[in-house]
Amino acid sequence: MYLLIINPRAGGGAAQRTAQAVRAQLDARGIPHEALYTRDADSAEAQVYEALSGRAGWQAAVVIGGDGTIHSVLGALRRTKVPLAVIPAGSGNDTARGFGIPLEAGEAVEALLHGGELEADLLEGPGGLTLTAVASGFDAQVAVNVNASFYKRVCNALGAGRLAYIIGVLHTLLTFKTCSVRVSVDDETRVFDRAWLVSTCNLPGYGGGLRICPQAESGDGQLDVCVVHGCSRWQVLRLFPTLLTGAHVGLPVVTMLRGRRVAVDFAQPRPCIGDGESLGVSPFAVRCEPGALRVMSPRALPQRAVQHLA
Repeated sequence: MYLLIINPRAGGGAAQRTAQAVRAQLDARGIPHEALYTRDADSAEAQVYEALSGRAGWQAAVVIGGDGTIHSVLGALRRTKVPLAVIPAGSGNDTARGFGIPLEAGEAVEALLHGGELEADLLEGPGGLTLTAVASGFDAQVAVNVNASFYKRVCNALGAGRLAYIIGVLHTLLTFKTCSVRVSVDDETRVFDRAWLVSTCNLPGYGGGLRICPQAESGDGQLDVCVVHGCSRWQVLRLFPTLLTGAHVGLPVVTMLRGRRVAVDFAQPRPCIGDGESLGVSPFAVRCEPGALRVMSPRALPQRAVQHLA
């Protein structure tokens, strides 16, 4: 039995349409499932926990939505030990990308039904649990601006979630002001002047596929940290295209760090986000919680099976 967790508002309404197609696909194959429509982010965890703990034998909790919907139910999944599965239907879908889950709904269902299970780490910090990354500074401000914008709704309607983020970068670049930041990773502390952002990642990317920490692995028990500092607005603008491939890691204005505990303290209040959702403002601290989540992923399969799914 699969529990389908559906956020009808995700992706500008795309999740509702995707859920109908997924349920039809499962019904046609006689696969038992139940649908749970979340009311809002604040109550989603309690809804999911009640459903999952009310009976045994769940094969997976299948989130039909985006990274924010996944973020809202992580606590329930950790407590019940039911594996997470994802049918992408949000703006960024970075969790799906990070676990090799196809972005097309029909293919994602096939990956779920034939896939394997991985152990994944979680980030524990402000606001609870995060799966992809806790970002602070410029890119968090971009997310705040995008989430409050009209162009996000337009881009979602066009199926171009990444475009909304790019517009948000240009929008935020005009007004953002840098300051110094103190970053502590495990027992080492460093101070960076004119800091633009500090991203603490569990998966390689966020923001609709931008590979902020391309070397990050979800199950290695480590957090990867990217600090962008000491550069002008023009340099930041030139840097962002390199995030599509991860080529920025070799630039002199980028410092990459790694550890199990990370604390970030900007000289001035800066927003921070987790899985694209607001977590307040800095300072904050996060730690890696190894193997706290199980995730259904094609990457758990032998290579021959992956090729068959493709």
